[in-house]
Amino acid sequence: MIQWAFVTGADRGVGLSLVKGLLGHGYHVFAGQYAGTGNAGAGSELGQLEESSGGRLKRIPLDISDADSVGKALKAVAAVTDRLDILINNGAILGDMQATIEDELDFEEMDQVFRVNALGALRMSNGLIRPILKSGSKLIVNISSEAGSIGSCWRNAWYAYCMSKSALNMQSQLIHNQIAPKGGKVMVIHPGHVQTYMQGKLDTAGKLTPDESAGSILKLVEQRLDPGYAGEGLALIDYAGETLPW
Repeated sequence: MIQWAFVTGADRGVGLSLVKGLLGHGYHVFAGQYAGTGNAGAGSELGQLEESSGGRLKRIPLDISDADSVGKALKAVAAVTDRLDILINNGAILGDMQATIEDELDFEEMDQVFRVNALGALRMSNGLIRPILKSGSKLIVNISSEAGSIGSCWRNAWYAYCMSKSALNMQSQLIHNQIAPKGGKVMVIHPGHVQTYMQGKLDTAGKLTPDESAGSILKLVEQRLDPGYAGEGLALIDYAGETLPW
């Protein structure tokens, strides 16, 4: 039976690497590609990957902060399959990283960060929950961050990003509480400090390449899907499988 996965924020970085990794593991993949980027054409790396995938990769224009865009993406999935084994909510934006409570805060920007990082993931999980629960794996993976951990918080800024990731963590627990009795699974993973373009330029200080982070995440996914998995409950874990405080 064909196994389907959906990855949001698949244009580049960890999302693109997750797509490549899932294809390597034999999955058919829906790749949510932010329609507003300049990386949307067939000449992009994702476009080239689609062309060489033998039909196993389907790019879907997707702005997870927009209800209409998500609705169109859900219809694109439904036109192909009624089952989805894995949803990886990877799409995210940073927002302002400098302003503290003593500065002027940009609340409109903060609202957009929440719409993407927290509500965007919820839109996807809500819209795809039926095909997820019809599948064999029944897995939702939310890519969170150590920045969302209240227990280990050291920053005095990053309001939108930190708060939205904390909201994503709570969302994950609520979903887990609902679907676990039905065999559903939720994972909340901090991908590590990755060399990505989330800050508008390549973060060369990152410890991990996108391929390294995605490879580690998919190993954790394999472990979670193992029929002999012995883990308990839901936890915020990092790419190495270490538990972080909520």
